[in-house]
Amino acid sequence: MRLSSPLVVRVLSSLVVVLGAVACGGAEPETPTGTPLEDGGTLLEDGAVVPTPSPTATGSSPTGDSGPPPAPVPLGTEQAGEATYYAADGSGNCSFDPSPQDLMVAALNLTDYAGSATCGACLTVTGPNATITVRVVDSCPGCKKGDVDLSRSAFEKIAPLSRGRVPITWRIVPCAVTGPVAYRIKEGSSKFYTAIQVRNHKVPVAKLEYERAGAYVDIPRKTYNFFVVEKGVGDQPGGLKLRVTGSNGAVLLDTLPGTITPATTHAGAAQFP
Repeated sequence: MRLSSPLVVRVLSSLVVVLGAVACGGAEPETPTGTPLEDGGTLLEDGAVVPTPSPTATGSSPTGDSGPPPAPVPLGTEQAGEATYYAADGSGNCSFDPSPQDLMVAALNLTDYAGSATCGACLTVTGPNATITVRVVDSCPGCKKGDVDLSRSAFEKIAPLSRGRVPITWRIVPCAVTGPVAYRIKEGSSKFYTAIQVRNHKVPVAKLEYERAGAYVDIPRKTYNFFVVEKGVGDQPGGLKLRVTGSNGAVLLDTLPGTITPATTHAGAAQFP
């Protein structure tokens, strides 16, 4: 929230009073009372805004890149939650392209999003009126565990839009894709910084590795659904050899061109069973 100059002065004044009381060894000041603001802080009766102190960090965010994300939901395991809807276009935190031809898509709560491990997964969602299949393309920070934020097109198949929020059950199922998996090389990639995304996969992708000096090396996954080699894959005169593992344990081996060309997509040789 942007603060005007007079309001900033009042904020600073309030903080000075609080800090002064503590410095002088007086009693610990009471927490200011007022109206809580959506973006943090409290609006006092005199119009001043007292910001909410930042809590001391106790661990990594569930979907942060600095620590391991939650384990994704296994294939076929039923989950329960609530469905809402949003104006989806097929793009989102999973970094997929917009898909106006296919808007049966959804955003998952951060826990089940699992640091992007469920990006591209297909869910069967059962609501009051029907069971549908959607593809995960985004995360939903405001959703609690078990919740699914559906596109309008998907939501209206399981309940009237006027309901807004309905109880559901859902599970991850194999996607009805055709052809082999595909590999997207991110814009800005080179042999010095290489980011790869797996697309068109039948089951969620559990791991991506590349061959370096005769051994496969794990590529860290980012929350925006790219596997990133921060220092790049270097020169690959024999081609960039990849090994991708599905959530069902199946493994695919592929070789991409050794020259890293950004913003390109390469078809793999096979699909997960």
